[in-house]
Amino acid sequence: MKRFFYKMRKKTWHIIGLMSGTSLDGVDLAYIKFSNNEKLSYKLIHTSAIPYSKQWNNKLTNAFTASKTELADLDISYGEFLGSLVNDFIIENNIQEIDFVASHGHTIFHKPNEGYTLQIGDGAIIAKTCKNTVVCDFRSQDVALGGQGAPLVPIGDQLLFSEYDYCLNIGGFANISFDENGIRKAFDICPANIVLNHYTRKIGLEYDDQGKIAKSGKLDQKLLTALDSHPNYLSKNSLGNEIVVSEFIPLIDSFKLPLEDVLHTFIEHFSQKIANELKPNTTTLITGGGAFNDYLIERIKHHSQSQLIIPNKELIDYKEALIFGLLGLLRVENEINCLSSVTKASKNHSSGAIFTP
Repeated sequence: MKRFFYKMRKKTWHIIGLMSGTSLDGVDLAYIKFSNNEKLSYKLIHTSAIPYSKQWNNKLTNAFTASKTELADLDISYGEFLGSLVNDFIIENNIQEIDFVASHGHTIFHKPNEGYTLQIGDGAIIAKTCKNTVVCDFRSQDVALGGQGAPLVPIGDQLLFSEYDYCLNIGGFANISFDENGIRKAFDICPANIVLNHYTRKIGLEYDDQGKIAKSGKLDQKLLTALDSHPNYLSKNSLGNEIVVSEFIPLIDSFKLPLEDVLHTFIEHFSQKIANELKPNTTTLITGGGAFNDYLIERIKHHSQSQLIIPNKELIDYKEALIFGLLGLLRVENEINCLSSVTKASKNHSSGAIFTP
């Protein structure tokens, strides 16, 4: 990969990265300058997080039950929505120079073992709406090549954050990336904020601020045992929203526990799952919304002997938008942005569809 940065067509690129995570907290936008001075570097110039309205939250939450026609309509309307967000972002920050927009889209289905994945947000519609080239649909080709289509962030971890032993992202799901004998490895560890936020929304809160509600709860050992033994952990397959809705939530609900006990027990569950992946005397960069959950970080520290590093707030919030900008750059340069060692595809490849306005 290193030689790629010596043959980039340009010394600098200006890219807008878009990210919508499974935790449904909104769309992250990052205006990034990538520079090639023998080593790739980046600068987050402008960033913005746009929360979903209740209407969009409901649409995206329930989209996996929609008909094909309804999904096609949602793909277009969500593309128009993303394009309008880009336009507002450009105007608000007086952005003059843009090479392209890189959009992750929003995941509705992710069943790579059945041969399909779907991230809505039609790239042609985004391009038409914001009048800029758009790179999107980074997962489909990998699934077609027999891969899991996820995680995609590890190539960015390798190229931008190689000084850390582990890169841990705690968003809707917790996933990890690391080098092993010179080969990048990565996988989803477990559901994370997608479960916590599901329960806090029942009491009108988007999230459990600093984990205070969870900390006030009690551990339910029977629920913990049931979560720890969930069969998906044996396969280490990538995880999707549908498995949470169809399996994890019904399992938790069957115990009929107070909300604070649910949060407390679930944090104990996934903090242990995370700690099990961290070797002693290592460094772990933590990003994603979970980095702000003080109680969660406290429990990971309790179970782990790795040095946990919490970076500045901007990197925590926008690391994924940053890396999808990088994935778009690699795609435009026709260089590898999907690693078979990570996704289990038949080969390394350059993935993503490119649309011009």
